[in-house]
Amino acid sequence: MILYFSGTGNTRWAAEMVARATGDTAVDIRTLGSGDVVISLADGERLGLCWPVHGWQPPRIFRRMIERLRVEGASYIYSLCSCGDTTGRAVAMLRSDMEKGGLHLDSAFSIVMPESYVCLPFMYTDTIEREQHKVETARQQLEQTIIPYIVECRRGVEMLKKGPTPWLYSNVIGAYFNGRMITSRPFRHTADLCTGCGRCEQVCPTGCLSLDDDRHPTWRHDGSCTCCLACYHHCPQHAINYKEITKRRGQYYFGKNKWME
Repeated sequence: MILYFSGTGNTRWAAEMVARATGDTAVDIRTLGSGDVVISLADGERLGLCWPVHGWQPPRIFRRMIERLRVEGASYIYSLCSCGDTTGRAVAMLRSDMEKGGLHLDSAFSIVMPESYVCLPFMYTDTIEREQHKVETARQQLEQTIIPYIVECRRGVEMLKKGPTPWLYSNVIGAYFNGRMITSRPFRHTADLCTGCGRCEQVCPTGCLSLDDDRHPTWRHDGSCTCCLACYHHCPQHAINYKEITKRRGQYYFGKNKWME
């Protein structure tokens, strides 16, 4: 079994690619409900944890799922995370979360995927050429190395692009980012551009966005938003923005460009 969370589709693509190769079932964690997540595994059976790195840490929604996760029976547990550049200590943080619940992470892998976070002045989506290079490189890593290791249930493997200063990334910058900037409050919509298509509501992975009586997006400010930007990137009219920062930024989601399909 593979448990995954994905906002703009990068991690879903990776999880589904692994699932096709291994015959395992990929399960979106949004379908698991709010109670304990109990997974029963036979001897030697695999459990994959697939997630995107958010600000050099695991996403809040995934960490909360790990708190509820209970695994019964012998198992091989691996992590596969996607990032726009580097992971920092995100996997170490996930490992610590797992150990609190009595779970052991056997191996960990990361792949670099197209950039989707554009809410800071110096952050932009990748060029199409850069997107294509990242996806094709990730595809080769999965096919040639990561998936064979997963099939073999190879233990003790750590293939991670942590970056030059992982502690600074995750414990300082990432701590501020995830503590202060993961909120739905900065999101806005431009009524004159919004057509009420409902695409934003459909793609929101946490259900924190809904349409009002005028079929315009509204956000619940209850802490459930992960700032994955799925609503922003999927809006066909570019009517959704994060403050004023993203008004002149690009949009990206996996499959937006035909060559990705």
